[in-house]
Amino acid sequence: MAAAIAFTGALSVPLSANAAQAQVDSIHFLVPGGAGGGWDGTARGTGEALKKSGLVKKVSFQNLSGGGGGKAIAYLIETAEQQKNTLMVNSTPIVIRSLTGVFPQSFRDLTPVAGTIADYGALVVRNNSPYKHWNDVVADFRESPRNVKFAGGSTRGSMDHLVPAAAIKEEGFDPRSLRYIAYDAGGKAMAGLLSGEADLLSTGLGEALEMAKAGQVRILATTAPKRTPDAPNVPTLKEMGNNTVFANWRGFFGAPGMSDSKRDELAKVLGDMYDTEAWETVRSRNGWVNDYKPASEFVSFLESQEEQVGSLMRELGFLK
Repeated sequence: MAAAIAFTGALSVPLSANAAQAQVDSIHFLVPGGAGGGWDGTARGTGEALKKSGLVKKVSFQNLSGGGGGKAIAYLIETAEQQKNTLMVNSTPIVIRSLTGVFPQSFRDLTPVAGTIADYGALVVRNNSPYKHWNDVVADFRESPRNVKFAGGSTRGSMDHLVPAAAIKEEGFDPRSLRYIAYDAGGKAMAGLLSGEADLLSTGLGEALEMAKAGQVRILATTAPKRTPDAPNVPTLKEMGNNTVFANWRGFFGAPGMSDSKRDELAKVLGDMYDTEAWETVRSRNGWVNDYKPASEFVSFLESQEEQVGSLMRELGFLK
């Protein structure tokens, strides 16, 4: 079955002069979505930092989208014996999509290695959008919810959907009345925003920051508790009277059956990455928040989030 799966975006990075300092010979990053999304950016940014810092000799990348991330998870499980040096990037959606039954597996079917970053949600508009303030969105939504179209790079009931739904609920509206257009990846959702198919894009701050700095889009608000140093001019929903605060974690998983020694080796190299200049360059460029959680701590966090997210989804009507 695995042999029939097509791969895209494979890339190997050649050895550098400082590879002699390497802790790990090679890491292969498996990305469960297409190019341009948050998973892709996290994997490639992490690989870039590990390679440039000399902590890892060789990194490679493989994009395998489909099934809301389920295709890559199934592939990693089915080919576990051949994936000794593979790290699959994932985030809050692995919890959400397991709860909703988008795919039958959960994080318990993999080897959690480490949580690495947090990325606050962002609500993004085109530069020529009439929405200059979150209150403009609220006013339009009050008049006609169906005329306000939100886009996201994932399915209905996913994190990109939950964030605006929670914000709309906080304003006193029925979150189930929110019109959400689902795309298969963040890059496609951004294209949908720019083409006018949607009025707002729900995404991660890191995914929107570079385009906003280049003047291609405007970030209307973030779900951070306060303005972030990497986006000091972007207001938060909280400061505009809406108490929606949400951070999407991102982290890495190994195949089932990965040895404790390999898991700990990979967790350590990810932890040591934080002290490098190469990582700080990647982190600040993307507006990420350092949020390192090695193996056992990562598992405890995942269990806690499963409970918290499940409660929110039931409240919003996405789970019974």
